[in-house]
Amino acid sequence: MSVIVQKYGGSSVADVDKLKHVAQRVMQTRAQGHEVVVVVSAMGDTTDELLAMAKKVSPNPDRRELDMLLSAGERISMALLSLAIRELGGDAISFTGSQSGIITNDRHVDARIIEVRPFRVLDELARGRIVVIAGYQGVSYRKEVTTLGRGGSDTTAVAMAAAVDAEFCEICSDVDGLYSADPRVVSSARRIGTLSYEETQEMAECGAKVLNAQAVEFAKEKGIAIYARATKGPLPGADPAADGTVVRRNPPRMPGTVVGVASERDLLVLEADVAARDVLGLLEERHVSGKQLHIFADRTTVAISRENLHDEERLRDLLQTRLSGRARLVDGLGAVSVVGAGINATYANVLSGEAALAGIGVRPIGTATSSFRITWMIPREKTDDAVRALHERFIGTQETLLP
Repeated sequence: MSVIVQKYGGSSVADVDKLKHVAQRVMQTRAQGHEVVVVVSAMGDTTDELLAMAKKVSPNPDRRELDMLLSAGERISMALLSLAIRELGGDAISFTGSQSGIITNDRHVDARIIEVRPFRVLDELARGRIVVIAGYQGVSYRKEVTTLGRGGSDTTAVAMAAAVDAEFCEICSDVDGLYSADPRVVSSARRIGTLSYEETQEMAECGAKVLNAQAVEFAKEKGIAIYARATKGPLPGADPAADGTVVRRNPPRMPGTVVGVASERDLLVLEADVAARDVLGLLEERHVSGKQLHIFADRTTVAISRENLHDEERLRDLLQTRLSGRARLVDGLGAVSVVGAGINATYANVLSGEAALAGIGVRPIGTATSSFRITWMIPREKTDDAVRALHERFIGTQETLLP
């Protein structure tokens, strides 16, 4: 039998009734003759609630203790879902990240998976059981509990899919795939039938919430197809792109097409006029992940997502004391990005985007590009307006969004 890995996000398991619906969907997959591995996130807003509780106790909580606390959310979900499956007649067993063989480096709060040793998972599948795994967590070589950062359950699912040679990895949430923009911001946003790994990874890095960037990286390396689908929708049929999004190599689309607009509302930019090694050494010491690093002579800038910064005040203090006040964090910024393969073959799309932003009175503070992305740094309060303007400029004028 082929192995299917399914991942269910926090909104899909937010209460007991939703857990029972997921259990029914898992049993339907099993009835089709598949071996099933299920990865679950914490229920609803559990992770945010635990983090808020920790910060009431300690304004700058220790990262190791945060991992011990936050990993509890997924353990609750895995046990409850296993019980729900058993109530439907299924033979389910639940595993924590460490029990399922998720081995990470020793960074707390934002660990990366180094390898997967799925021996216990494979043994239980061979016994005919459905295996339910706590997402978002693993164990380091030092036997420390670690967590994988926001969206880490996606990474757990795709890494496990690669390790057990799954037919595909199904990422289930409350939306039926990836959209050309956040439908809550752009009412005309369209579901995208197929995306390349690179396009999806860029969208995730730029703030799209459906898939985790490291998960897509794993899928690309191992050639695992990802099906992004709605939990309330049907199981994948003959054409899974017809009612969801399929992420795979080489989607049938002409290069140069903008496929999506993504945004991130709460960014900090670190600006420093000291040697880059001093800036980056401090960030590495404090386990601060950055993006859009730019170094020119002794001028260094790094964009940092505030949601990944758990000790902001301590970092601000160290920038003053260790770097002699020659570094600062600029607040009040957002970022908006357009994504598509080959969109920077010329400067036409950069100029077109600049014109669209100028048309709504937005003057970018900075611009960055890659082979698949153009990003504009803008005032935070203008983020949603910028998303709508860029979507209208690049996608709203397309007759159809190619599959």
